[in-house]
Amino acid sequence: MIGCLIIHGFTGGPYEVTPLATYLKEHTDWHVEVPTLPGHGEKLDLKDASYKQWITTAEDALKEMHENYETIYLIGFSMGGMIAAYLAAKYSVDKLVLLAASGKYLSFKQIAADVRYVVSDGIKGMLSENRLYNHYRNKLGMVPLKANVEFIKLVRFTRPYLKKVESPVLIAQGQQDGMVPYKTVYYLDKEIHSEQKEVVLFERSRHLICLGEDKDTLNLMVHDFLLED
Repeated sequence: MIGCLIIHGFTGGPYEVTPLATYLKEHTDWHVEVPTLPGHGEKLDLKDASYKQWITTAEDALKEMHENYETIYLIGFSMGGMIAAYLAAKYSVDKLVLLAASGKYLSFKQIAADVRYVVSDGIKGMLSENRLYNHYRNKLGMVPLKANVEFIKLVRFTRPYLKKVESPVLIAQGQQDGMVPYKTVYYLDKEIHSEQKEVVLFERSRHLICLGEDKDTLNLMVHDFLLED
């Protein structure tokens, strides 16, 4: 039997990866699990959450999966990608998928482009229809400074483990990503020493790659990668 653990990103929740999780459930007989990290989910409460808690929650889910399934696939999005890489380095994982993994963060050039995109829709009177604006508007004022510090701590803690990943790995990201510079895929490719690596950039996708323009192609690609012998 196969278990597939998917880890969401910072200030997000399972909803960020729902299309991919749903696709895998519908096209396989795998057990697909997406735990909610402490302080995350539809209603954020991050004031007391720590990076160690986030890692421990994902690690506990992986340990439990190891007890019940012979084959383990691990998928991580954004901060969840760094957690997934850390766990893949520490435990036996058959395949690893990193989606917009935050080995580096904040592309100011792309953020400026995103702001222009939002302002343009605002001028046209279409702000309420702008998905990017609506997504991040809901998080304004809900992410304390301490939580951002914990995020940085997590990235710094997990980075050294990239070199220890030996599992076959698929690295994917959107070229219009404003949170994680798209060139991060090249950094991950360099740091991860696995003999089997695939690196893919999606031209139309922003940070929320599982919810973006290329989600259908991404779903199929991840599915095929995990099924390959």
